[in-house]
Amino acid sequence: MKRVLLAHGDGGLYAAALLKTLFMRYFKNRELARLSDAALLPAIEGRLAVTTDSFVVQPVFFPGGDIGKLAVCGTVNDLTAAGARPLYLTVSFILEEGLAFAELEAVVASLSAAAETSGVQVVAGDTKVVPRGQADKVYINTTGIGLADPRLVLGPERVSAGASVILSGTAGDHGIAVLSCREGFSFRTPVTSDCAPLNGLLDVVSAHFASICWMRDPTRGGVAATLNELAESAGADIVVYEASLPVRPEVKAASELLGLDPLYLANEGKMVLVVEEKAAEAVCESLRVHPLGREAGIIGRVEKGAGSVWLRTSLGGTRALDMPAGLPLPRIC
Repeated sequence: MKRVLLAHGDGGLYAAALLKTLFMRYFKNRELARLSDAALLPAIEGRLAVTTDSFVVQPVFFPGGDIGKLAVCGTVNDLTAAGARPLYLTVSFILEEGLAFAELEAVVASLSAAAETSGVQVVAGDTKVVPRGQADKVYINTTGIGLADPRLVLGPERVSAGASVILSGTAGDHGIAVLSCREGFSFRTPVTSDCAPLNGLLDVVSAHFASICWMRDPTRGGVAATLNELAESAGADIVVYEASLPVRPEVKAASELLGLDPLYLANEGKMVLVVEEKAAEAVCESLRVHPLGREAGIIGRVEKGAGSVWLRTSLGGTRALDMPAGLPLPRIC
């Protein structure tokens, strides 16, 4: 049998075979092996961080990743942005009837590898199959559980005028990578998604936790949407310096060709941090020690205002970076 059948989701013999021959081969831990209706996790001292997310990226496979890797990284990065150490994941698969088993196994293998790299355990899961045409190959829903670090106190209420805005790397990589694959564009220098788990970044900046005010991974809507959300909730203006914004030459060229702005394109392996000005350079230096933070830099500053975001252009002008009314590329994650 080479393709997924509706029977693989009905809880009978086919579903049991799918569980044992595929999922249990890749997700091996004592709790999951119990095949219970719920995971019984050890007691944890401290505050828990919980996040949930769904992934419907199209296409399922793209340069630099796939929906399985993306599901882990997206969930891990949300926990990291909350100042938590990711511990556990639950994973639910919605499969389309007719999906090739080879594609499903590739996704499951990638998800398993990403979980291992991130240091998280998949402790519970579920599989459903819907008729052909009612899904697009595979959708994944996750829940992530992490342990909040008590040394990190994050929130828009801590953001005030004078603070520095840091981006841990180049903007727009994921958006252009998915777009080029989806639309069949080819560029002289291929663009690869930045999809990666960012929990390791917390370790390299731990000495500066007291100076970090706020963090967020800029996924849908990119850096611009992320900063607009912060500006509104903090009741302050944010000025972004175009000359300081790290963008790969191939991403910049592709964006100009397609009429897109890298600031509005999704990232899946970057973090925006707001840091007290006195510690900003030291935080950047610490981030650059990590492979995923080598291109970290200060890209802006928080100023007094009513909740707007502005771009200081390379030519010296200023223009508004508004919240996007609609994304240029749907189903990016």
